[in-house]
Amino acid sequence: MKQTAIQTFVSRFLILILNFGLVIFTTNYWGSSGKGIISIVIADLAIVGFVGNIFVGSSVTYFASKLKTEQILPYAYLWAVLSGVSVPFLIGFTHQQEFLSYLIILSVLTSLLSANINLFVGRRNIKNFNIYTILQQGLQILFILGLVYLFNETEVQTYFVGQILCLLLLVAVSTYQILKHCDFSAVSFSKDIITKLFDYGYKTQLSSFLQFLNYRLSFYFIEFFKGLSSVGIYSIGVALSEAIWTVSRSLSLVLYSDVVNTSDQNAAIVKTKISLKISTLATLIFILILFAIPAQIYVLIFGKDFGQSKEVIFLLSPGILAIAASNILGNYFAGMNKLRILNVKSIVGVLFTIAGSWYLIPKWGIAGACIVTTVSYCVSSAILFWKFYQITDFDIRDFLLSKGEISLLLKSLQRRK
Repeated sequence: MKQTAIQTFVSRFLILILNFGLVIFTTNYWGSSGKGIISIVIADLAIVGFVGNIFVGSSVTYFASKLKTEQILPYAYLWAVLSGVSVPFLIGFTHQQEFLSYLIILSVLTSLLSANINLFVGRRNIKNFNIYTILQQGLQILFILGLVYLFNETEVQTYFVGQILCLLLLVAVSTYQILKHCDFSAVSFSKDIITKLFDYGYKTQLSSFLQFLNYRLSFYFIEFFKGLSSVGIYSIGVALSEAIWTVSRSLSLVLYSDVVNTSDQNAAIVKTKISLKISTLATLIFILILFAIPAQIYVLIFGKDFGQSKEVIFLLSPGILAIAASNILGNYFAGMNKLRILNVKSIVGVLFTIAGSWYLIPKWGIAGACIVTTVSYCVSSAILFWKFYQITDFDIRDFLLSKGEISLLLKSLQRRK
């Protein structure tokens, strides 16, 4: 687990750097309004993704070690196309969507790629997962820069065209990589399998979708009350704050892959507690680093429109720390197929987000959105902590690395180098 976690962290850190570069380019090239448009479309894409992930997400990972690939992928691919085409039209009824055709294409391609890379995770092929997630970010940047500087495409939709070209290439390569090992004569459709996939998929995605609303519902409230430019400003602070989750998400991915492939609950709890320590302490360190950066640096990097970025980071930081820890616990419960608690904590968070956003965003704008989001993160995370420590003894050492664990981490990093 240690070596895989380090590999995953390295890949996530590289993705973070690439994403950071892309954010800097988009903010300086298209400004706060352009960044606001991109943020809303990406948020819509995420909503479509939650529907698609019923069959292409964690259900693929969970059953990859229990069923044949030929029994899983037909449902995943069919659902990717069906949900990718239909859900964007439904979203179009909720708010104005200028780039519907781009959203549809992105939705289908993203779901197809998700099915493939989640199969890699379920097969414990974390290396391939890391490669494709890095390429997804890196190639997107290359395509966008090529369209802008080689073909003089300067409109904001260039961002989406570059993303589409990147996804087309990765879907084609990853699909070939998987299908060349498949026995097409073994492809079959079974009511029992589709029921299993749907039952696990919709439960995990319901929780993930509700948690996403905790993360992104404020975008839509800000757009409604304050406009797209405010969305762009807020999104930069959110992106920087959430970048801190690199460690947490890396550990969560490896932990989930391990938990779904083990029957030893005690071993799963031990791994969860170790991941919890590393995630909490690393996140705290990164938060302090962002605090140390002067506000003028954010303006210098992102442009004059983004002077509030440090304030956003400051107001979000308690919630960011809470989610970094609860990400670990959430993946433990998902891996153990204990999904009810995930839905409960997400519903509580969403209800608070809706009520708080409706009251505070019109009154305090971006600062109000930050306060609502932070409290929502903390409340929903507290529910997971309460449930986890019902099944195991609480110990403050769960959040403090021992000398032995630090030594093991340093040795692992040295071997990796």
